[in-house]
Amino acid sequence: MLAPSQLGQTTDSKLLRQEAGLWLKQLRETRKLTQRELAERVNINYYTFISQIEAGKGRVPPESYQLWADALGVERVEFVKRLLAYYDPFTYRALFADETGAEILAIGR
Repeated sequence: MLAPSQLGQTTDSKLLRQEAGLWLKQLRETRKLTQRELAERVNINYYTFISQIEAGKGRVPPESYQLWADALGVERVEFVKRLLAYYDPFTYRALFADETGAEILAIGR
């Protein structure tokens, strides 16, 4: 049985993945790339995987963060920080919160 805090984390992580997907979709559309074109640029055989990520049902694989950043025209460090904020907010806060506890990077809000 899951503790109440674990249940909330599941919902929160799903919402954060959806926000990440919307952010990635906006980046792709701003660059006027189709899902198929992005899939080719990041060496994915099936463009439907891009759709899954944009819908929040999947995640960008960490081993391809650099490919994605380059394909979407985003500086690599900022791209990875943003994804970390969505995919692992606890680690993000541990790494990038200032002394007052305020997050340095605002995500999707």
